[in-house]
Amino acid sequence: MTGESPLPVLISSAGRRAALVGAFRGARPEVELHACDLVPGLSSAGALADAAHAVPRCTEPGFIDAIEDIVRRHGIRLIVPTIDTELPAYAAAAGRLAAAGARVHVSAPEVVAIARDKLRTMTVLAQAGAPVPDTVDEATLRADPGRLGWPVFGKPVGGSASRGLGVYADAASLPPAFAEPMMFQPVLSGREFTVNMFIDQQGRLCCVVPHERLQVRAGEVEKGRTTRREDLARLAGLVHRALPGAQGVLCFQVIDDPALGPRIIEINARFGGGYPLAHAAGGRFADWLVDEVAAGSCAAHDDWRDGVVMLRYDDAVFLG
Repeated sequence: MTGESPLPVLISSAGRRAALVGAFRGARPEVELHACDLVPGLSSAGALADAAHAVPRCTEPGFIDAIEDIVRRHGIRLIVPTIDTELPAYAAAAGRLAAAGARVHVSAPEVVAIARDKLRTMTVLAQAGAPVPDTVDEATLRADPGRLGWPVFGKPVGGSASRGLGVYADAASLPPAFAEPMMFQPVLSGREFTVNMFIDQQGRLCCVVPHERLQVRAGEVEKGRTTRREDLARLAGLVHRALPGAQGVLCFQVIDDPALGPRIIEINARFGGGYPLAHAAGGRFADWLVDEVAAGSCAAHDDWRDGVVMLRYDDAVFLG
């Protein structure tokens, strides 16, 4: 791409994802970074991009229309969604946006639907032979209170960002009703890991970078360390087998319970919040996505550095 114009990339729902903007900023071939958000003037990632654009909420009918307009006006070649709630809209519109000139970094609609339904995720993974906790819905738990033993861990079937999580000591501690569909599992203990995966356009699992979640804030890793564990790499292979329509970047969470061993507890069909750690260790997923768009292929590999530590801190962008 030497001597050519930078490749335009759109980071969707950019918000506070300044580190992701930074990862794409360093990509080769060079990129021209666009960001979109509900209020781009109050987005730190938008302030760090080359251009920022206002769009409706991803759940509103005009969202994809606004995205297509940005794609056509600015020649966007790659769209990178960042939040769970926008993935269904992007998966459904991937063909339309490709016709406008942009590849959407999104897996097949079926994969997105599985990842968005955490109860279904557990079923699909179990059918593929992946180790998951025993999981039931609310009706099953109330009908058979001893099914899982107590205490139990509850979370919304369609939740994200640690919303609605709770631990319940016994049946009497369950509220009379929940505001949304819930799922329940035994309470696991042990070290927690995020496993970052890169699947190329041919469907090959090219890179697996696990990191231990040493400290978490608001559901996102604040301190982490890459760790090369073959058992976690094997779990990534099982996830890959369970989701044949997966493409690009995904991540999944694991709790390594002392009694049960590693158990997968959820999947994110997008860049995870801890991706900058994998990137710093040599799993340069952002570069590989850009290269696939620019050249039709990429040199993805599994040669990353073990033991790289990320220590996040608060920073600020100043405007005006």
